[in-house]
Amino acid sequence: MPKVSPTPSNNDRMLIGTPGAVTGNLLEKLEERRAWRLQETASPHLWVLVSILGDLIMAVAAGHAAYWLRFHSALRDFGNWDDMTLRQYTGHMTLGTATLLLAIGWQGIYHRNVLLRNRWIASRLGKAVLIWTLGFLAITLALKMQPSISRVYVALNGACALLLLLGWRMAFNRFLHSPKRIRSLQQRTLFVGWNEDAQRLWQTLSQDKAHAFELIGWVDASGWRDASAPSSDIPFVGYLEDIHRVIARHEVDMIIVADLARQHLVELANLCEREMIQFKLAPSVFRIFVSGLSLETIAGTPVLGVNRLPLDSTLNVLAKRALDIVGASVGLLLSAPIIAFFGFMVWWESGGPIFYRQRRWGMNGVAFDIIKIRSMKLNAEANTGAQWCVQDDPRRLKVGAFMRKWNIDEVPQFWNVLKGQMSLVGPRPERPELIADFKHEIPHYNARHHAKPGMTGWAQVKGLRGDTDLAERIKCDLWYLENWSLLLDIQIMFLTFFKRDNAY
Repeated sequence: MPKVSPTPSNNDRMLIGTPGAVTGNLLEKLEERRAWRLQETASPHLWVLVSILGDLIMAVAAGHAAYWLRFHSALRDFGNWDDMTLRQYTGHMTLGTATLLLAIGWQGIYHRNVLLRNRWIASRLGKAVLIWTLGFLAITLALKMQPSISRVYVALNGACALLLLLGWRMAFNRFLHSPKRIRSLQQRTLFVGWNEDAQRLWQTLSQDKAHAFELIGWVDASGWRDASAPSSDIPFVGYLEDIHRVIARHEVDMIIVADLARQHLVELANLCEREMIQFKLAPSVFRIFVSGLSLETIAGTPVLGVNRLPLDSTLNVLAKRALDIVGASVGLLLSAPIIAFFGFMVWWESGGPIFYRQRRWGMNGVAFDIIKIRSMKLNAEANTGAQWCVQDDPRRLKVGAFMRKWNIDEVPQFWNVLKGQMSLVGPRPERPELIADFKHEIPHYNARHHAKPGMTGWAQVKGLRGDTDLAERIKCDLWYLENWSLLLDIQIMFLTFFKRDNAY
């Protein structure tokens, strides 16, 4: 267990901006250790340059591999294409390599703070390659470049680029995680003050080993340790009055302020500026959509607010809608025999209507009728009212239990998706009579209605469906809205076929 420093007496306390009893030796040692780190380990900017060079080599290799596969393998007989020499295709390959590297850079990958985030980089690489493949084909066809570009070549180039880039990045990430190199990339981080935001951030960073932060501990900014202090497994390293000693002793690179009186903020920010320490502020006002926070200027005054989420982008909305239309059309076509068979089984077991329409809340609180294959007995809610289905629910039909386990009752909702009321992926829609209470009882509940509801969602593949922890489900929904991407939608749709926890 870490040692807890005794509370400093009134005579020992000092202002943040005054070094007081701190001798110059500690700060000199801090400077010496920083100099040693720079001498003994390569600069993080060097590894960024290495990553750019590696991506460039992989992009060139992908172009050559695609050329060979298209014109010198069994694929050469596909289509009416004459043999192309490498020299004839050099212009296409050069343009393709340059634009691919620009597309990757546009995703924000080339920054020292993300070098260790392998999964994040992989997702951005996938997005960049997909955008580049479609864009490069459109540009080359529109410009009518000579010789004509082969669509098969472009597709092969994209596939080869993705495989080579991911393989190279995986090897590069292993190289960076050696003890000596990772020390120059990780930033020694200190928390000042403590609250729920600090607790959540600490847990997130400590669980994700790929983050470029080495967590030191926290400093008490209140003058005494009270009930708001974290558990003993989070190191307590001192009080605000001793901040000079703390940053010198622990070689602090970054300070994150979670809870600090306003009059001390400027003093601490000035201290960080003098000692070349990064100063970060966790604004407690914002509890949701933190990734969408941005700073803008209104009448010359800087204002922080949430105004940018992935699905606020028109292009992202159009891309998601295109995926919905294609997926729902194919889904309806393939599921027509399934709907017919299970509809007959429902009619055979209980008679009455095959389909069940239920009022649900959609995007921005606009209600619509969701369509299902009926899995419950007729008038199942006549006595109990609206409630979730539970395990071994006596209201279910025999065939209904099977349908609900395999999500077959949800198949007709492809029609809701085609009509634009739903999406293939998104927060599951709830009934208005349930929401009337939830929005008052569950923090940030209605924030999930910023997007269209989905046939499946991140919460569902995590097993949070039906009568499960609603607060955790809302967290999953909000995480999805903050981190949306086409690749994430495809991943969730794939996982839906294998993740059936609490499906009853």
